Amino acid sequence: MGDFPGWHGTTILAVRRGGEVVVAGDGQVSLGQTVIKGSARKVRRLSPGGYDVVAGFAGSTADAFTLLERLEAKLEATPGQLARASVELAKDWRTDKYLQKLEAMLIVTDGRDLFVITGAGDVLEPEHDAAAIGSGGNFALAAARGLMATDLSAEEVARRAMAIAADICVYTNGNLTVEKISA
Repeated sequence: MGDFPGWHGTTILAVRRGGEVVVAGDGQVSLGQTVIKGSARKVRRLSPGGYDVVAGFAGSTADAFTLLERLEAKLEATPGQLARASVELAKDWRTDKYLQKLEAMLIVTDGRDLFVITGAGDVLEPEHDAAAIGSGGNFALAAARGLMATDLSAEEVARRAMAIAADICVYTNGNLTVEKISA
């Protein structure tokens, strides 16, 4: 690996408020100090068996798509049970030799539950109705938590927090994909 610059990119933020969850993701993919793409779509709606789930990913795109496919399969096997499907995915991710090499993180929600899934086997539910991953995740999360003290809608909180992250993090841009889902 040596001096080869790593892929950087992405800020994904989820905000739960007023009976809905909004997941927002920026569009930047960087390799070292070069922006490779500014309009990547890293937030997606999945509908296995008519059950809507919104997922956002950070990390390697190919790895994230592999994880999204696995999540869809888990959701098909456990219809309407996002928590169970997420735990099953995290268990596989931690124990399967192929999956262990994947470098990505996911935020998933069905509008009711909201989880961050990691390759360490974690399925984390945020404490403050906001979760973030990726290069600018901490900036977006801090901004969102501050904005939660206002009367803004979930979408307004997400958009403003992402704008703040884009102003601070060089691996985050303002080209957003936003998906809303209700419980």
